[in-house]
Amino acid sequence: MEYSHRYRANPTEEVAERLEHHLDVHRQLYNHVRWDYENSPEDDKPGEYDQNNKLPAWKQRWPLFGELHSKAAQATVARFHHNLTVLSELKEKGYKVGRLKRQAPSDYRSVTYNQSGFDLDEKRGHDAYAYVRFSKIGWVKIRYSRPIPDHATVKEVTVNRERTGEWFVSFGLETDDADLPEKPAVDSLDASNSIGIDLGVLNYIHTSDGKTVGWLDLDDEYERLRREQRKLSQKEHGSNNYEKQRRKVAKAKRKIQRKVLDYQHKITTWLVKEYDGVFVEDLDAAGMLQGNGNARNKQDAAWRRFIQLLEYKADLYGCHVVQVEARGTTKECASCGVETSKPIWVREHSCPSCGFETDRDANAAMNVLQRGFAELGLGWPEATPVETVTATDTDHFREVSASHVVETGSLPS
Repeated sequence: MEYSHRYRANPTEEVAERLEHHLDVHRQLYNHVRWDYENSPEDDKPGEYDQNNKLPAWKQRWPLFGELHSKAAQATVARFHHNLTVLSELKEKGYKVGRLKRQAPSDYRSVTYNQSGFDLDEKRGHDAYAYVRFSKIGWVKIRYSRPIPDHATVKEVTVNRERTGEWFVSFGLETDDADLPEKPAVDSLDASNSIGIDLGVLNYIHTSDGKTVGWLDLDDEYERLRREQRKLSQKEHGSNNYEKQRRKVAKAKRKIQRKVLDYQHKITTWLVKEYDGVFVEDLDAAGMLQGNGNARNKQDAAWRRFIQLLEYKADLYGCHVVQVEARGTTKECASCGVETSKPIWVREHSCPSCGFETDRDANAAMNVLQRGFAELGLGWPEATPVETVTATDTDHFREVSASHVVETGSLPS
């Protein structure tokens, strides 16, 4: 299993200058790799292996490239070819794509050391800090908020400079599957230890056992962002004051992103710790949030990242996470299966066939749970989710509880 740990870095002024220099040299190498590829014959385009073999000659011709660590330089070549592959895959899916663009200094903000060229010293600092040495750059102090697991192998290290000017170090980790916690037996899953999740509009998530988690309140953060953007529009582009204000805008945006990511981490960690099985809709997130008024929701939701966090944490904590077909979960009655169309503003489910009534999102979550059991080849158990009358609220995320349970047991037939 592969995953990553990310830490805030605090390089000294001298080391930060070297980091900036190396970032720029890697950017120039990336652009040269692009130039070499673009100017090669159409029937003889160089691959990643071919361009790695050209690195020694390039270093002799342009000594600037010789300042780079060999593995880091190869990672930059790999970065170009990875971007090329992504572009090709998008084209195959029918998207209109152009060519990879030349990287400007403001766009190229990270360098990766693969396999070698770095060292981690966990004992040099206090408990809250550690140090990472990058070859040809120096030691970088990091806020060691969580130690690297003993059973994890560090495969690569990436140093990144955010648009805010802050530095971060990310460790690409690999853990042998044998060292991961064992997941519960599939046939042990039932409605008491498993959950279906509806990724909602009025609430962030609605669960099949009657819990809701509301949207994160970011009104103050968005107001600050708008205020800083208005100030930026009044500055002369390219001036020192413009650059200072641009960083303030970047910090305001970054604060929103961090709050959303932290919120997603708390929700997903709670879910995989609380339940043995978590079933979630395989959503077309872009299509779901394209409607008018959903532009901000799209940034807040980041549904795809939410699902990715669930999936990798499922392996770390020993939980089954399964994506199910999302189409029809809102229309289909969780009790009898009859489909009933309802516009987005109708928030209650009332089945004209069997009379089953519940919250619209609760009905969808129950359908997700049922489809999850079917996906694993399990039948629908006798112990079914509870129904709630009203939404639930919580001041502390980990204390999510149903607001008012009106019925438990089997769904009405």
